Amino acid sequence: MIKGSKICGISDLNILKFVINHPHPPQFIGFICNYKKSSRYVEIEKLNNLLTVDKKKSNFVAVLVKPNKDILEKIKHLPFDYYQVYDSTPDEIKKIKQKYNKKIITALTIKDETDVEKYQLFSEVTDIYLFDSKGYEKSMSFDHSLIEKVKINKPLMIAGNIQVNDNLDNYKKIADIIDISGGLETSGIKDKSKIDIFLNKIEQVKNED
Repeated sequence: MIKGSKICGISDLNILKFVINHPHPPQFIGFICNYKKSSRYVEIEKLNNLLTVDKKKSNFVAVLVKPNKDILEKIKHLPFDYYQVYDSTPDEIKKIKQKYNKKIITALTIKDETDVEKYQLFSEVTDIYLFDSKGYEKSMSFDHSLIEKVKINKPLMIAGNIQVNDNLDNYKKIADIIDISGGLETSGIKDKSKIDIFLNKIEQVKNED
């Protein structure tokens, strides 16, 4: 049952304000903090400026790929509600969670069923599970049916080349939160019209449940 949405990869203040002030704002807004290969990567100086805005009803998420102490210290003063962590062990995440007192979205990149099963290793440290593709900065898909049988008592977020014109009803049975990034862009730039369509569609699906 879809309960919320996440828009990831925002790096522009104008877009951020549009998203936050939308009639149906997303539950989560993600910022790429340390993955420089991504076109959506935001340098720390720019993050400092972006995150001075009033987040209102949305949660701010720091997207981190195998974060080291350096980046964690640089962002610790910023108003992030969640750290979304890729490529870290349960023990590494546990230390991050304890030291920085943040809620954790554990991001698992999926190619096959073996990857899906890894979620069990993170049960003690995870607040939300994100099942994503192996694409990282590239918008790649994975077989979403792989997670249909997953039974967890925590929110499940799904990403992986989801497009704004997809039938979101298809995700109702498998996900609580839809995470979309590239699907909201035109020529690599976040597109307000696509964001508007997506947030309105999420609201419609939530009201159907």
